[in-house]
Amino acid sequence: MTAMISRLVNHLPFALGFVLLLSAATSSAAPPAGPYLATPIPPGMARIWFYRDLNPNDVMAQAYIRLNGAVAGVSEPGGAFYRDVPPGRYHIHVDSYIDDLHNDADVALASGTEAYAKVLPLDNQVLGGGGEVSGGYRRNTFVVWLYPPDAGRPAVARSYFQPAGF
Repeated sequence: MTAMISRLVNHLPFALGFVLLLSAATSSAAPPAGPYLATPIPPGMARIWFYRDLNPNDVMAQAYIRLNGAVAGVSEPGGAFYRDVPPGRYHIHVDSYIDDLHNDADVALASGTEAYAKVLPLDNQVLGGGGEVSGGYRRNTFVVWLYPPDAGRPAVARSYFQPAGF
């Protein structure tokens, strides 16, 4: 009997650690972005959604998204966030190892309208070295494309919400 109690006492820290780890993982899970699509746009403002599909075959790296040169947030696989902005013209840029014209998009927004900017990773653009015995190197390359609301809204609904974009 004492041997059984001794074994239980020895395993108790592992069991408690597992319970704590499980509760931390479930409590920190990001909420789905779908319900946030119903958040009204403030009067006199417009909204830009930034999102990225979750594809385990794509690079899992993050990339800064800039709005008129200022960091608006970070693109994460499967994540979505928005920024409410005054009506006007906006230049969207995603940081990338390669600079090309697809790293940027321009959009003009009227009051009460939405834009959907999708960040896409481009795999296998810059890689090399390695050979048969080592992994070599790979550089993260991204582009940003604007999608119409009928394509952007369902994609955002499948994403998780990044409240601050970071």
